[in-house]
Amino acid sequence: MRLEGKTAIVTGAASGFGAGIARIFAREGAKVMVADLNAEAAEDIATEIGGVACCVDVSAGPEVAAMTGAAMDAWGRIDILVNNAGITHMPTPLEEVSEEEFDRVLAVNAKSVYLTARHIVPLMKAAGGGAILNIASTAGLSPRPRLNWYNASKGWMITATKTMAVELAPDRIRVNALCPVAGETPLLASFMGEDTPETRAKFLSTIPIGRFSTPDDMGEAAAFLCSDAASMVTGVAMEVDGGRCI
Repeated sequence: MRLEGKTAIVTGAASGFGAGIARIFAREGAKVMVADLNAEAAEDIATEIGGVACCVDVSAGPEVAAMTGAAMDAWGRIDILVNNAGITHMPTPLEEVSEEEFDRVLAVNAKSVYLTARHIVPLMKAAGGGAILNIASTAGLSPRPRLNWYNASKGWMITATKTMAVELAPDRIRVNALCPVAGETPLLASFMGEDTPETRAKFLSTIPIGRFSTPDDMGEAAAFLCSDAASMVTGVAMEVDGGRCI
């Protein structure tokens, strides 16, 4: 019960890493808002864990404002924010990624962090503290070719995490990031270009532990970083990657 009595918004929580984080937060005692663009899937996860569902496009300011308002209406405070929602473009030469794809990747992966901060940080300051966790990627630390603009968006997120941590520390708001290697999520095929036994074997050969990351891996690490046990930890970009970045 590391998060007993805490309230948490997890974006992109209807599937993949976000669902894993939501499930483990609930197991650890938190009240969880399952925020996702997929309303039906968000409802399913929220029903499973006894949480609250919210349909939201995290790249749209008015929708983030509505999500924040819904959480405040439900709980009266927001203790934890997990910026997990993210997308990628397909593996493509950097000059061939369309402007529309570029804009969408940066809107979901980067602008969303700005928008949630704009609406939720003032509430955390007023409450005397909080924890923000940004789900970045090993792609922001050890980028691979043909995912250039996705890599860049996750590098942006890591830098944003560190500068947010420094600025918000006097307000008792901790800000950290997780950097997972690819896992069994809806984005896996996009990262690899195609999901075949051959591409999986090639990708797994770059991970010393020899497996993909799982939603539970992410949930356990997230629960620690957002708990009081990590009260001295801020500005960290923790690799949850089986040794991929070594």
